Amino acid sequence: MRRVVVVGASAAGLAAAETLRREGYDGAVTLVGDEPQPPYDRPPLSKQILGGRWDAGRLPLRGRDELDALGLDLRLGVAATGLDPAGRTVALADGAEVPYDGLVIATGVRPRRLPGDEGAHVLRTLDDALALRDRLAAGTRLVVVGAGFLGAEAAAVARGLGAEVTLLEPAPVPLAPAVGEDVGRVLSRAHLDHGVDLRTGVTVTEVTGGGVRLADGGRVAADEVLVAVGSVPNTEWLEGSGLSLGNGLECDEFSAAAPGVAASSGVYGAGDVACWHNPLFGTAMRIEHRTNATEQGMAAARNLLAPAPGARRPYQPVPYFWSDQYGLRIQAYGYLRGHDEVAVVEGSLNEGAFLAAYRRGDRLTGVLAVGVSPRVLRTWRQSIAAGARWADAVDRATTAA
Repeated sequence: MRRVVVVGASAAGLAAAETLRREGYDGAVTLVGDEPQPPYDRPPLSKQILGGRWDAGRLPLRGRDELDALGLDLRLGVAATGLDPAGRTVALADGAEVPYDGLVIATGVRPRRLPGDEGAHVLRTLDDALALRDRLAAGTRLVVVGAGFLGAEAAAVARGLGAEVTLLEPAPVPLAPAVGEDVGRVLSRAHLDHGVDLRTGVTVTEVTGGGVRLADGGRVAADEVLVAVGSVPNTEWLEGSGLSLGNGLECDEFSAAAPGVAASSGVYGAGDVACWHNPLFGTAMRIEHRTNATEQGMAAARNLLAPAPGARRPYQPVPYFWSDQYGLRIQAYGYLRGHDEVAVVEGSLNEGAFLAAYRRGDRLTGVLAVGVSPRVLRTWRQSIAAGARWADAVDRATTAA
C-alpha cells in the first residue's frame, strides 16, 4: 500500500493521517478538506469563539511546522464529489481524481436546515461562529431553534453577552431522549435561572425575515435566528459508490465500510460521519463528539495498516462528551440513548452537583455528571468499560455513600 487518501480535514482525518505516520507508514498521504483552513478544533466555536474569549488563531489543531513534518499532500478548499471503489479513485470538485490504495472517510456532518432559513445562522464552521459573534450584543434579540447541547451552549454564551435569548424546543423536556426527563429538567433550569425565555413543546415551521413562524400560527420576533436542530452526515458524494449509507457511512466493528468486503477494499470511516457497530454496547452508533473523532481516526488508520484482517482490532470505546453552560461543566461517559433506567447515585438533582447512572438491560451503560471530580468519573468509566452489571455498580455507589 503506497497511497492513502483521507477525505475530511477534520479532527478525525488529522488523527488518521498522524497515526499512519506514527505507525511507520511512509507512503503518500493525501488529506482532502472542503474548508480552506487546515484542521481546527470545533468545540470552542460555540463557547470561546462565540463569546469572544478566543481569536481564531487558537483553533488550529496543529501548527504549520507540525503539518509540514507529516509530509501530507494537502488539498484544502476543495470538496470530494465522488468515489469509484473499482478504480480506487476519489473525484474532487476541481476536476482532479486522486488514486488510493487505502481510504479513510471522515467528512463529518453539516447542520440540518429549516424552510426559509437562508438568512438564519447555523453553527458548524469557523465562519459560522464569527458571523454570529459579530451580530451578538447587549439587547440583541436572538431566537435559538433547538435546545440540544449545541443550541444550549450558544444560548448560554449569548445570554452572557447581554442578548435577549428565546430558546425554542419541540420536545416537552429538552434532551430527554438522551439524558432522561429528570436530568433534562435540571439542565433546562439553568437557562431559566439566567433569564432565557425557554419554550418547550413548540415547533418552528419557518424562519422569516423578522424571526420565526410556529406550527400553531404564532410568530416569535428576533433580530437574529440560530438554527440548531441537528445535523446530516456528509455522504452525498458517496452515492452510487456501492458503500452502505444509512445513518451515515455504515461500518463494522473495525470501522471498515462496506462490511464483509472492506477488509480487501481498504475503505474505513471515522468521526461524525461513521455509524459503526460498537461491540462493547452491542449496538450501532454514530457519535458526534470531539474525543470520538480523534479516537476513531486513530483506530481506522491502524486497522487500515493491519497486515491481515485477523490483525485488526475492534473499535469499542466508552464515548465521552462534555458541555459548558453558565459555568457548569456537564460530562458524560458511555452510551445514554435507549436507556431503561436513570438513577442519581451521587449528590442531588436539586443541589446542582450530581452523578446519574444509566441502565440498559442488566448493564451499566453510561453516567452523566455535573460538579463531580474527574477521579470519580474515571472510576465509573472503568466500570462501563468492564461491562459492569447494573446492580453491582449501584450497590457499590450506595455502599460508598
